[in-house]
Amino acid sequence: MENKIKRLFKINYPIIQGGMIWASGWRLASAVSNAGGLGIIGAGSMYPNVLREHIQKCKQATNKPFAVNIPMLYPDLEQLMEIIVEQEVKIVFTSAGNPKTWTSFLKEKGITVVHVVSSVKFALKAQEAGVDAIVAEGFEAGGHNGRDETTTLTLIPLVKEKITIPIIAAGGIATGSAMLAVMILGADAVQVGSRFVASHEASSHQLFKQKVVEAGEGDTHLTLKELAPVRLLKNKFYTDIQNLYIQGTNAEALKAHLGRARAKKGMFEGDLEEGELEIGQVSALINDIKPAAEIVATMVKEFEEARRNVENLSI
Repeated sequence: MENKIKRLFKINYPIIQGGMIWASGWRLASAVSNAGGLGIIGAGSMYPNVLREHIQKCKQATNKPFAVNIPMLYPDLEQLMEIIVEQEVKIVFTSAGNPKTWTSFLKEKGITVVHVVSSVKFALKAQEAGVDAIVAEGFEAGGHNGRDETTTLTLIPLVKEKITIPIIAAGGIATGSAMLAVMILGADAVQVGSRFVASHEASSHQLFKQKVVEAGEGDTHLTLKELAPVRLLKNKFYTDIQNLYIQGTNAEALKAHLGRARAKKGMFEGDLEEGELEIGQVSALINDIKPAAEIVATMVKEFEEARRNVENLSI
């Protein structure tokens, strides 16, 4: 039986690269698409003219399908959507907002729409809004996350029970065996973020990539729930945030300390102390920085090996 996500996106492998802020430029997106997955340009860190440039360069670098991810909590949203239509982008992933806001607009333009959710409730809302597929993202994931702290292994079967559209699993997936596990639970594909941060083509700073490789178990934490929940590597900035909590802080004080451009400072400019370092728990399993094509090929190989091993399991 043909894989639903492969058919929907016209790709070779059901491996989707996450649209990570400050990491997912045209180089990474085109490399993943050329390797047979679906590359995504992360528009969350881009001004409208920068997004236009990345889309154009991605088109020059690949003739394969690619997508743009737009977090709906960012400014310049209308301009970003206009550029997506102008540049004839075929696939859009929306996140961090109400899917009803833009889904009809995009689908009227012939664009395939996928929405990122962290709960069954939001999965149902996305399906009702008319999206073509959802990304069900577990608590393990890096970056902005759900407040409910539902893990991927719990979230996927819960969502599978309630919706009929294709499901892309995200959160804690960096290996082919993890890919097999979530597909057994009901996912049609996987979205991989942290593993692609530690790739040659990711636009994030080399110092941040190395920090990801060095991360161990327990080195990330979900925090800032009063603003927008985000999973961070522990550093000075993270410690300062935790000290504010100890002092009995409020949302305004947290917002003041966060300030502007903390994520850019950490992930793009390489300030490992004062910057915000967004990454998933699975960073503890990432031990090297390598080409995106090799990451895709390795996951496919591991998936097939794991599938053969499962045939020998017994109880």
